[in-house]
Amino acid sequence: MKLYMTPGSCSTGIHILLEEIGLVFEAYLVNLLAGDHLKANFVALNPKSTIPVLVRDDDTALTEFPAIAYWLAKTYPKAKLLPTDLEGETRALELMQYVVGTIHGQGFTRIFTTDRFTPNVAEQEAVKAQGYEIVHDCFVIMNKQLAGKTYLLDSFSIADAALFYVEFWATRSGVDLPENCRAHYQLMLTRPAVSQVLREEGYRC
Repeated sequence: MKLYMTPGSCSTGIHILLEEIGLVFEAYLVNLLAGDHLKANFVALNPKSTIPVLVRDDDTALTEFPAIAYWLAKTYPKAKLLPTDLEGETRALELMQYVVGTIHGQGFTRIFTTDRFTPNVAEQEAVKAQGYEIVHDCFVIMNKQLAGKTYLLDSFSIADAALFYVEFWATRSGVDLPENCRAHYQLMLTRPAVSQVLREEGYRC
């Protein structure tokens, strides 16, 4: 398989899941700042021009973090990346979607790509401030979800890989993680697959 990724991005979560499973794959770096995602060969692979992209053994491409994570969990059940009961599986999807769709999509996107929300420079600080507010409020909710637990559910799941990448962003964006989220982030750093991925992507934590 082939993973199209950008170090330190949401694709880091998928990278972690691939290592947790122990899959052999090829990594292709997509330089977003250089516009690699807008080049014809990448657009042909993914017309949405987004990462991550996972090209599977049959040469079909999967896009969107939740879809890729879910496919990996269901295709490789021995890795136990999802609860086996319907309620647990549903909760994992619920949490993952909240992280990807709201913390990332509504919060950090306003912080990292403020100009997408308004071309007016005078309004951009307000947009960025709104992003920080969204991120803060979301982490308060995730902090409650982690109360009395080490992982979001009974054990490590695809939802934790999603939460980790936004926690990772928080530590580099001046966002103070609440107590339980900070403990979750520190615990994730102790997982061999996580530390391996961060080293491979050029980070030291």
